[in-house]
This record gives sequence, C-alpha cells and structure tokens, in this order.
Amino acid sequence: MTQEQWGALKQDLLRTVGQNNYKTWIEPLEFAELDEGVVTFHVPTNFIGNYVSQNFGDLILHKMVGAGETVRRLHFKVATNSAANSIARPAAQSAAPASAKAPRKAAAAAREELPGAPLDARFTFDSFVVGKPNELANAAARRVAEGGPVTFNPLFLYGGVGLGKTHLMHAIAWELKNRRPDLNVVYLSAEQFMYRFVQALRDRKMMDFKELFRSVDVLMVDDVQFIAGKDSTQEEFFHTFNALVDQNKQIIISADRAPGEIKDLEDRIKSRLQCGLVVDLHPTDYELRLGILQSKVDQYRAQYPELQLADGVLEFLAHRISTNVRVLEGALTRLFAFASLVGREITMDLTQDCLSDVLRASERKISVEEIQRRVAEHYNIRLSDMIGPKRVRTLARPRQVAMYLCKQLTSRSLPEIGRRFGGRDHTTVMHGVKRIEELRIQDGQIAEDLELLRRALEA
Repeated sequence: MTQEQWGALKQDLLRTVGQNNYKTWIEPLEFAELDEGVVTFHVPTNFIGNYVSQNFGDLILHKMVGAGETVRRLHFKVATNSAANSIARPAAQSAAPASAKAPRKAAAAAREELPGAPLDARFTFDSFVVGKPNELANAAARRVAEGGPVTFNPLFLYGGVGLGKTHLMHAIAWELKNRRPDLNVVYLSAEQFMYRFVQALRDRKMMDFKELFRSVDVLMVDDVQFIAGKDSTQEEFFHTFNALVDQNKQIIISADRAPGEIKDLEDRIKSRLQCGLVVDLHPTDYELRLGILQSKVDQYRAQYPELQLADGVLEFLAHRISTNVRVLEGALTRLFAFASLVGREITMDLTQDCLSDVLRASERKISVEEIQRRVAEHYNIRLSDMIGPKRVRTLARPRQVAMYLCKQLTSRSLPEIGRRFGGRDHTTVMHGVKRIEELRIQDGQIAEDLELLRRALEA
C-alpha cells in the first residue's frame, strides 16, 4: 500500500465515521508500512492508538481488505524521530507531521498553566476538624496526600452538602503540592471539566484536551454527579478515567451520593467509580459540630479580641444547626461580625435575635416515612408489615408508636397520617395515639422506647 492509496482510503473512512470522529481519530494516523499482513501506523500517543484499535480497528481492516490489500492485523506505534522510525518511512515522512506535533506542543504549553480551579487556602488538613462521622474519609484522604504508591483508585468521597468533601479535596491538593511539587496535580469541578470539553469540541481542539487531561499525575474532580445525563461528557470522562488508571495515576472523585445512586450516570462509569475506595461522610454529630465551632472561635479571637462569648452559646448552635457545616460556620461568622459592630457581648438573646432566620430554617423537619423507618428498625420488624393490614400485637404496637410520633413530631393531619399507614381511617390513628398516651404513663418500657426514638429522630 502506498501513501496515495492510504490517502484515498482515509477519504472513504471520513464518509463512514463522520467529520468529528475522522478529525479526532483517523486524521492523526500516519501510514508507515505493510509487512507480511501487518500494517503499521504511527500515532501521536498510545491513547490514540489504543482507542483507534478498539473502536475503528475492524473497520480499517475491512476497508483495506476491500481495497485488495492482504492485511491480518493493525499495529500502532508512537511517532518518534529515531533512526529506526526514519527507515520505516520515506525520507519525506521521517518527522511527525505538523498535525501530530501541534497537539503535543499545545499540551506541553498547557501543562505550564494547569486547567484546575483555584484552591482555598483555608481548606487544609490542619483546619479540618475530625470526628467519628468523617474519621475514615480523613484517614483515606491523608493516605492519598502522602503521594506514595497508589493503593486505591479512585478514592471516592460522598456525602451531603456542607459535610467536608470539598475541604478534603483541597487539603489533599495542598498537601501533594507541598510534599510532591514534581507531580502534576489538577483539581476542578465536574462542571469545569464539562465546560472545557465543550470548548475543545467547539474550537476543534480535542487532541489538546485529551493530551492535557491524560498528562496529569493526580486528577481530582469535585461534584461528579453534574456530568450525569451528559452523554458526550460522560464518554470523555470514562476514557480519561481509564487512561489514567492504566497509567497508575491517582484519581480522587467527590459526589453528593454513592456511585450507584447517581441517576443517569452510565453503568460502566458507576462500576469504575466503585472499584476503588468509596467513603461516606456522614451527617455530623453534636460533638463534631461543637468541635468545629470551638475551632472557629479560636480563629476569630485574633480578629475580634474584645468580644465576650457567654457560656452555652456554642452548645446551643451545635444543637440547633445540625445538617450543614457551612451554614453552622456562616452563622458563627455573622454572630461575631454583628456583635463587633454593635459592641455587645455574644449572649443567648443576641444569638437568637441575630440568627433568627437561620435558626428557623434549620428547624428539624421530620417526615412520616422517616418515623416509620426508625420505628420498624427499633422493633426489628419489616416496614411493609408495619404499614400493612396485619393486626397481630407484635406489629400493632409498633404501628401505634409510629402513629403517635407522627402526631407529635410532624404537622400532618390524622387523615394524612392514616393514608401513609396503608390507607387507614383517621379514627384508627386517633385510637392508636390515645392508646400510646395511656401506655406512656403506665408502661416504663414504652416510655423509654418513645424517648429513644424521639432523640434519634431529632438528632
């Protein structure tokens, strides 16, 4: 096969695979030789060779055989300026073409200015308050931040808003930059990854994009749930992920839920994300929230040395603002700023006046479903049995306890509660509530159960 014949075959492939695939994958292929049924192509990178082999190899073989060539398999070799490479090609083709060199130059230049998001100087391991809910996540993050051999890949951190995922991601990046300045560490959000991918498509710079993201040593992607449902971005993320894992490069991912629970995320990506270490950052407990507040107060004392803080204020905030650490820290910041401006001591009254809107928004909203689940777990019965039609005592009593707690802890009416318990009449709910009120006084075990359940639900 001659260069002219390969050129004609490329035009045939263009009509088959389309302009975008041709530009990205076929055009960079440089025909080198056909020897004993093996056709060799020079490619800019191993990744391109592997991708073409897996996705277009059979098609290229079919086209070549159709053109009358005796070809058994394809071989892809990264283009270099070695003597052996010069022999394999005509003198005029001895150097890689400009189209192959350009992406490599662009990628090298881009590495000097990493495509990551800026890191927050406040988010370090020193400022991360460790408690039982985040103990494992902190230990795993510190292990990765040592920059040693990759032990689990990827590290996947997940949890609700304000529980410390982003803090740990930044802390890892800072620690790696200090310990291993030689490593190419990139931190960015999934939205930024998606934006750069779309920009590369629009500007026809996909080769630059691929080279850039496959040249990193540690890739950190925050809030990966945002690429769910974006098919093209998911495809590119999957290939980037695979390329880095194959090179034994470290990947750290965060999301607001576990990989298997991210809706519209491709199954193959879910599977890949679950193959490393998946760590859950639980909702904070009271002791951890109090520790975070005390740590913040130590920082603020330098800024507001004149301010006095009354006893019980931090404990009050740790109890009342329980779901989101960011909201908790923001409330304390507002409280110190307000007290400084008005020149008053931070008392309980001032706290409640200053943070009235935050405290209202943070009131615990308990659902009927949550009560049913907790009660079923407490009495070791199936949820379906508790709301089902069976009336045996072992199910009826927990059912009445759940109805009583729904009446006490939610704003639902009796008919609404009845509907949630298998469509029961409101009079049945009324009877159940009344019965538990009587037993609470007569039966110490029922009273203890109610107190334990109430505490668990209000925590």
